[in-house]
Amino acid sequence: MANGKYDFNWSELFKWALLLLIVSIAAGTFSAIFLSSLNWVTNYRESHQWLIYLLPVAGLAIGLLYDHRGKSVVRGNNLVFDIIHNPKDTIPFIMLPFVLAGTLITHLCGGSAGREGTALQMAASAADQLHRPFKLNPEERRILLITGLSAGFASVFGTPLAGAIFGIEVLMMRKFPLKAILPAFIGAFLGAYVTELSGVGHTHYYIAEVPSLSLMRMGFGILAGILFGLAAVLFVKSTHYISQFSKVIKYPPLRPVLGGVLIVAAFLILHSSKYLGLGVPEIVKSFEEPSLPQDFLLKILLTAITLGFGFKGGEVTPLFYIGATLGSALSLFLPMPVGLLAGMGFVAVFSASAKTPIACCLMAIELFGISCGIYAAIACIVAYMVSGRQGIYNFPENKTPRHFLFGSFALFS
Repeated sequence: MANGKYDFNWSELFKWALLLLIVSIAAGTFSAIFLSSLNWVTNYRESHQWLIYLLPVAGLAIGLLYDHRGKSVVRGNNLVFDIIHNPKDTIPFIMLPFVLAGTLITHLCGGSAGREGTALQMAASAADQLHRPFKLNPEERRILLITGLSAGFASVFGTPLAGAIFGIEVLMMRKFPLKAILPAFIGAFLGAYVTELSGVGHTHYYIAEVPSLSLMRMGFGILAGILFGLAAVLFVKSTHYISQFSKVIKYPPLRPVLGGVLIVAAFLILHSSKYLGLGVPEIVKSFEEPSLPQDFLLKILLTAITLGFGFKGGEVTPLFYIGATLGSALSLFLPMPVGLLAGMGFVAVFSASAKTPIACCLMAIELFGISCGIYAAIACIVAYMVSGRQGIYNFPENKTPRHFLFGSFALFS
């Protein structure tokens, strides 16, 4: 303060305005390129299903790529989270093209994987290249990386509110940089807007009926939330155990080969490709009519094999599939609308797996409308509470995030 007036650092304001603009445009543009490419490879595989038989070869290609050139980035999202917690080395830019290529190859040949991991890694990798030219200190670097995560998530799903909270919630630490909250929101909204400007559309889901809340329906919602939480536990543990089992193969490039063989065998046994790839058509269908009770279990199995053996992609869209089809199947037993239960499961299984209930409640409102908000909140919070501490993202043992749903005081300690 000088002469009774507050000093204002215009250079800092300009620096951060430029940083947020660069990161948001980069995240939105890379997500648009990725989503367009992913749509193309998915459509091409569906019209040329013989490509599924090449999945073991695709696995070998991905394994060799990462073993020979990408060992520094093979840990994917967990590497990003580790660097945010303890900023040291720059995230190698090679992460961006490697995860993009690995994910597209995985989907081209029928691996059961998602897309959020790719978007997060591309956005974080691009963002972290800026910390040296802009001479950012460790706290500023954390803020920029959190902004990148928010922008990447928001742009790939078209949910800016959920994206902003996801970037904050998934990294909830004891000493969380409160200054990251505004950049996370700006990055999420700008990133989603850039992707929307590219003309890449996002899938729309429709819940036809949302009944008024009653004590009985609340009880059914709690019961469904418990089942969604248990499904999340099954997914997380299955993926973890299969990942550990794959290590009996000492040469890493051969691990996805075996995973590819198992996926091809499942395809031949099931005589169906509905459990491969993203599975978006099956998710949409689950909102309209009850899914088969085994659908969510088979998706858990094939996704755990795909990711556990080293293919690339993400977990979130498969988690949407698992939750939506489980919720849809529950409509056969619970007297609630099929679309509502599918929507509750869609967000609740992800909430329990990623430990992000608040982001998932907002996602439900953005995707399905505010009328389902209370049901989504019940399902997300109950699923989160029964799912335990283990989730899809691994953190250093002494840096496990503290969730502000039950301990927001940790932000200010």
